[in-house]
Amino acid sequence: MGTVLTIVIIVVVVLAAAALLVVYQRRRSGALQSRFGPEYERTLEESGDRRSAERELREREKRVSGLDLRPLSRESAETYRSEWADVQRSFVDRPAGAVADADQLVLRMMRECGYPVDEFDQRVNDISVDHPGVATHYRDAHRVAVAQTRGEASTEDLRQAVTSYRQLVEALLDDSDHARVDRSTPDSRPTNAKEQA
Repeated sequence: MGTVLTIVIIVVVVLAAAALLVVYQRRRSGALQSRFGPEYERTLEESGDRRSAERELREREKRVSGLDLRPLSRESAETYRSEWADVQRSFVDRPAGAVADADQLVLRMMRECGYPVDEFDQRVNDISVDHPGVATHYRDAHRVAVAQTRGEASTEDLRQAVTSYRQLVEALLDDSDHARVDRSTPDSRPTNAKEQA
């Protein structure tokens, strides 16, 4: 009877461990899916395999955590806001030029924030960590900018590209605004009686 009981206990322990592993993996998947949103689905579709897609997203997080990212200074943010307004105004008279200008503006903003900008795919993967909803817009805008260099973009494509670039410009400017607010807000930790005395 002792051998049967030992086998039953081992089976129960193995099943419990397997169940815990499944729960852990689902939570981990859920956390990645929640964090990356549409970027999670796109990566999954591209890789065709949940495990590979999730490994890719975790590698992105690890890579970005090692970058020296910083928000734009107040002065730079104001300069970029002004330049972005000029880009949008210029669209009416020169839509192709506005898209090219938007692409260059985004590059300069990202470089100043500390993103490596040498390769587009890496740039968009890096930005997807902190701004997953913006990554799709950035891909779409860049695709149109490249098509425009070959003369293959319609005016409507160009309009959509400028709208898509705006998503990234606003995200980078918002990062800068939030960083200033966070630095100017007094420490919000609750104080205890000794600290108040």
